[in-house]
Amino acid sequence: MREYRIKIRKIGILPDVGFHPHELLNCILGPLLPLPTSFASHRQLILDLGAPPQKTFENFFAGTHTELVSRLINLDAALSATPNTDCTFYVWGGTGSGRSHLLQALVSSTSRNRARFIAPPSPLSVFGYDPRVAIYAVDDVDQLADAQQIALFNLFNEVRTSLGSGLVATGNAAPLHLAVREDVRTRLGWGLVFHLSELADENKAIVLKHAARERGLMFTDDVPTWLLTHYRRDMPSLMLVLDKLDRFALEHKRAITLPLLRTMLTDGFK
Repeated sequence: MREYRIKIRKIGILPDVGFHPHELLNCILGPLLPLPTSFASHRQLILDLGAPPQKTFENFFAGTHTELVSRLINLDAALSATPNTDCTFYVWGGTGSGRSHLLQALVSSTSRNRARFIAPPSPLSVFGYDPRVAIYAVDDVDQLADAQQIALFNLFNEVRTSLGSGLVATGNAAPLHLAVREDVRTRLGWGLVFHLSELADENKAIVLKHAARERGLMFTDDVPTWLLTHYRRDMPSLMLVLDKLDRFALEHKRAITLPLLRTMLTDGFK
């Protein structure tokens, strides 16, 4: 189902029509799709259709951070062409600033097997240096366990002494104020440090509209305006409610409007 949806939404006609993509799916795919045998299977179908798009550089709102985004986009090529280029980056910002988005975009855009994503749930084994890996993307260093921080310190030293290797780490505070081991904090401050500032409300509305278009959705300006006025204004909460709204509209076969949003929030849609 997800493959069908991707193909349909790339046609480019959905933003110009006045109905929800589910109606177009019914017209095009109705004869091809087996009817759900239960509410659970119907709900699973909706969940598959409502899966959020992959995080990429294209759907990241760069704003004032164009230099950082440009460096990350070109990092793999730069490491290959000039092995002694700037190879370590630390990106910090508050919750919802987009730092995890950037790391996932970096890994997905890098040549296969040349990038490795590392996060607090990762096992210690993935912190080991591998000469076949060019870029290590380490998310939420402030949440790493002590043993993981030691492993990161060793990995950082390996990357710094190995031509053609790079490491990009993210955290919730500047190196000076980061709650990690002193040796890790010092190493993170050695490279290039970038701060992701919180988006202004008008830019949050732009991000919401762009994310909606990626899902093949359209809504009027009053939807993001109402959310930013009456709902939690951090980006993770806003993106979560957009994902829920997408599935809710699919399930009820209705266009996205402010009354539908209010109905969903009142019903406590999961």
